[in-house]
Amino acid sequence: MWTRREFVRNSTALAGAFSATPVFRAFAADVGVPEALPYGDVKPTKDRSTGLNLLELPDGFDYWSFGWAGEPLSAGLPTPPRHDGMAAFQKDKHRVVLIRNHEIGGPLDPLQPMLNYDAKAGGGTTTLTFNTRTRQVEHSYVSLSGTFRNCAGGPTPWNTWLSCEETVDGPESLPGLEKPHGFVFEVPRDRPSLPIPITEMGRFVHEAAAVDPGTGIVYLTEDRYTAGFYRFVPNERSQLAKGGKLEMLAIRGHKAFETRKGLQNGEEFEVSWVPINDPTRAHATTNVGDALGVYAQGTELGAATFARLEGAWYAGGKIYFTATTGGEGMHGQIWSYVPSEERLRLIYESPSRSQLDNPDNLTISPRNGVLLCEDNGRDIRLQGITAAGKPFVFARNNTVLNGEVQGIQGDFRRAEFAGATFSPDGRWLFVNIQTPGISFAIRGPWASGPL
Repeated sequence: MWTRREFVRNSTALAGAFSATPVFRAFAADVGVPEALPYGDVKPTKDRSTGLNLLELPDGFDYWSFGWAGEPLSAGLPTPPRHDGMAAFQKDKHRVVLIRNHEIGGPLDPLQPMLNYDAKAGGGTTTLTFNTRTRQVEHSYVSLSGTFRNCAGGPTPWNTWLSCEETVDGPESLPGLEKPHGFVFEVPRDRPSLPIPITEMGRFVHEAAAVDPGTGIVYLTEDRYTAGFYRFVPNERSQLAKGGKLEMLAIRGHKAFETRKGLQNGEEFEVSWVPINDPTRAHATTNVGDALGVYAQGTELGAATFARLEGAWYAGGKIYFTATTGGEGMHGQIWSYVPSEERLRLIYESPSRSQLDNPDNLTISPRNGVLLCEDNGRDIRLQGITAAGKPFVFARNNTVLNGEVQGIQGDFRRAEFAGATFSPDGRWLFVNIQTPGISFAIRGPWASGPL
């Protein structure tokens, strides 16, 4: 008789029978996706700002591009490139505040020389006020400077943005840098951040953050093929700078459990948490560059290993997160964690590229619609999920430029979508294309579909 792992391993030949629909249906039911059909096929659609066909969208949807790399911010500084994670905050009826990461490395000059963490690190965040009535940016500025590879992050219930560095580089590994990197920085909604790292949230290859509004606990993902899933329990809710304890998820009854392969959709596990006693340790050995300092502390105490954890989002009492290269075919996994039950569930493992191909950022709309950004270097899609559990393409990158905007030229159709986030009132979807660096505001008949 086969063991469970042998059954899963041998059943990969039966991928046709291992249909995505039942397990995606479970995901859709779990989140509470609205009962609606998809919006229809996508096709090249004109940008209302430039007249260019930058995106493919369903009929009935319009979009406006803004915040292009190189465009001057309000104070005259150029908009930095490599747009990544982003959050939207409602300011008033017609204004949305966006805080946007820029995944820039170094050694480079900082975005804002007057206020930075490291004078030789080129990453950070910009903050924009977008007027949904005029469809234009009213005000924009650098809100975090001197950080390194600000990839994703997450909004907090107290209206701040957690910007996460996807690196552990520092002066010891990259000559020219002045400070250690690999931290989380908190950016206020309405003003620049004091660039002070929250060191107790760990120094590792950070990706996303999701906050449980009931407890104020922050859940953190790590973008490595050997990755951990972490939580930061603050000493004081909403006051992350006052410190707390960092912990890594473990599977009860299993030491150093392997989640990357050999699992079935729907499997559930009881979890516990192990302490990270030195959250600022960047490396596990004297081999500068392994970036395993925090991860190794957790696995030594029995914590579980995941594959490239990226997007994370809180909804309905659960934390949803993606393992971009998880699964037998390395096409991706989607997980849910229920804090009140200390239970982890593999909601979905993609059997093929056509179903879901390397999910990255994840967001859930105010209507409980699920939207995933794919990052695969091939066919770049925003994927939604129907209530019947079927994935569908909501948008496709169609960006080819010949100097029409900021003199930018090139075929960017394989550049990733990033930072998908809905306005709190649910009327607008904001999303970035990382390269060359463009933000979009998308409007349409959301209620006619599952988003």
